Parts: sequence; structure tokens; C-alpha cells
Amino acid sequence: MVELAGFKTLDDLPENLTGKRVLVRVDFNVPMQDGAISDDTRLRAAVPTIAELSDKGAIVLLLSHFGRPKGQNRPDMSTALLVKPLGELTGRSVRFVEDCAGPQAERAASFMLPGDIGILENTRFHDGEEKNDPELAKDMAALGDYYVNDAFSAAHRAHASTEGVAHLLPSFAGRAMEAELKALEKALGNPERPVAAVVGGAKVSTKLAVLGHLVGRVDHLIIGGGMANTFLAARGVNVGKSLYEKDLLGEVESIFERAEAAGCTIHLPYDVVVADEFKPHPDGARNVSIHEVADDEMILDIGPAAVEALADVLKTCRTLVWNGPLGAFETPPFDAATVALARVAAALTQDGSLVSVAGGGDTVAALNQAGAAQDFTFVSTAGGAFLEWMEGRTLPGVAALERA
Repeated sequence: MVELAGFKTLDDLPENLTGKRVLVRVDFNVPMQDGAISDDTRLRAAVPTIAELSDKGAIVLLLSHFGRPKGQNRPDMSTALLVKPLGELTGRSVRFVEDCAGPQAERAASFMLPGDIGILENTRFHDGEEKNDPELAKDMAALGDYYVNDAFSAAHRAHASTEGVAHLLPSFAGRAMEAELKALEKALGNPERPVAAVVGGAKVSTKLAVLGHLVGRVDHLIIGGGMANTFLAARGVNVGKSLYEKDLLGEVESIFERAEAAGCTIHLPYDVVVADEFKPHPDGARNVSIHEVADDEMILDIGPAAVEALADVLKTCRTLVWNGPLGAFETPPFDAATVALARVAAALTQDGSLVSVAGGGDTVAALNQAGAAQDFTFVSTAGGAFLEWMEGRTLPGVAALERA
């Protein structure tokens, strides 16, 4: 788990950075549609760090990957596409630097003035980025006096720009990284108890490590989504033609045993919403007890009685970690349970009785759909990094900051 004492933040940098070059690792791997950014959340997340450093007189050099060019120079994946959107968000002039290491980047940086902001070319245009090549890390580090990592969502990758550079320059966490790590520390590192975790998603196989780790750290584990079907099947429930993983019933049994030994209560729904076909608002959708699922029906959401019981559980808790929806939330009416429980969690958070931390792509979309995201204590936009943190794994980008 994250130890907050282990790394420095922007507060530990000199107050006056006039003319000092600060390499900032951001995650600008944003989705594009028809040549335009379709979601600028990650750009916006980096603005406070960029603005603060620029205001202190630093020459701000931004490092990011963008897409999967696999070491090739791809114009459609050039970070030049991000210069104008970032300029609009920061209200400042942003320039493009045609490489992220080497003589060309060095020459461009040498012409920059205090307070200037530059986006360096896609780090993944260099084959050595994903291999964490020490020579590439050294060439990147040569551009800066300080290194700031503000990209938690890329912290699970040991790449040259996320891990290698941190060993070569005085290194600090940016404001977004700092907020993320503080939230995660509150959620599982050193949480107020009782702690509940909501874990949803289609398949147990993708969350086995998460579940195995959580049963030893939380008091209540709430299972939703398609994975709940596998847990129900392991308890002898007929799940009809629902999606479930027959070959993992033994693994699920082992999770039940470990939870019992650790004093963690696993919560499964006792009523569910079923339909004989998976489409929006099917005629045959009905709410039934888990023991009344017909052979030709599939479970697509948890039922209202189960949601009410889970709401009562959350009311007894002080901390909540949420990853994954409770049902097939993209297809109404199977979003009802996720929306209802998310709103309960949001209300408890606003009342001051619950610290709520959520993360993962589907989770963010589901909480936004419920209109609840803004009322959670913290919502992480990180996907893989958030999951690996929930698995209890060391994140190389964070570990490098701690060692620095």
C-alpha cells in the first residue's frame, strides 16, 4: 500500500523555479474522434500542476505517450494534436517540441523562456520507452533539472518516462498524482473502518487478484455484475443462461473460505432482474428471487430488495472502494441497481459519514450516468493502475517516486 511519507510533492520544490526546466510526466493518452478529443478529462487533470510550475517561472516540458505507435513515428499519434486543446484549457501559449529526447529536443528547450510550456513528442515513438531503456531515460533526463510525475494512470508501467527518469533527477509527485495517492491511502492503506468494497464487472477471471487481496483488507465485499453469477452458481443457484465462468467455481469457493477466515462478509444479491433476451427494455424483464431464475433467462442486474440491503450495509461503513457496475448498466433498465446504490453512497459521502473512492473506466461512466461521481470523495480515471493498486501490487511509477 502507498506510504504517503515516502515521496515529495510540488511543495518540496524551490519556491522560485525561474528558468529551471521541469520534466512533467502527464497522461495525455486521450480518446480521439474524427481528429478531435472526445474526452479531455486527462488534460484537465494536469492543468493545476502545469499552471503552478509555469507561475513559478519554470520551463515546463510535458512528457506523454499517445496511442500505441510501437516505436513508429505516426502523424496520427503525434502529441502535436494536443497543443491547441491544452492551450485553450490553460489559457496559455503551448508549443510543440518535435522529440522527447536527444539533440532536437535539447535545442528546442534551449530557446524556451521562464514560464513557457512545451509538449514533447510522443514518448512511444521511441522503441526504448516501453522497454525502459536506460539510455533513453538518460536522454530524457538531460532535458530537465527536476522531474514531476503527474500520471497515476500510467504508474503501473515501468517505462523510461514513468520510472527510468525518476532515478536520474530530483523527483516529485504532481498535484493530480498527490490527490490520487492520498485518496488511495484513505481507502485501503489506512482506512477508517468498517470498510466496504463494491466489485462488479463481467468476469471473475479479470478480478481474481483483486478479490483475493480485498477479502483480507475489507469488512464487506459486495459482488455485482456478471461475476456475481459465478458466485451464485458456486453456491448452487441455477443461473439459467446467464453469463458465468464454470471453470472458476473452485477459485470462487476458495475466496469464500479466505473471506470467512479473515472476517470479511461477502454480499450476494438475493433478488435479481432477469430477461430472456439482452436488449433495452425487453418485454419479459422481471424481478425475481435468485431461486426463481428460469432456465431460459439471464440475470442482468441485482434487484431492489438487494439494493436496499446493501444500502443498509453502506450506512454502517466509514469507507467505500468501488470498482465496476452492479449490472449491465449500459442497457436500461439494467442500470437501476448501480444508479440507486451509487446515489446512496454519494449521499452518505455528502453527509460526511463515508469516504468513497471509485475507479476504473466502466465505474466512472456508471457513476456519471447516476449523476453521483461529483459527490464521491474521489473518482480515479485510471484503469489498469487502479486495478493493480486494488490487487495490492507495487506500481513502478509510484515506487520510483518513493525511492527518489
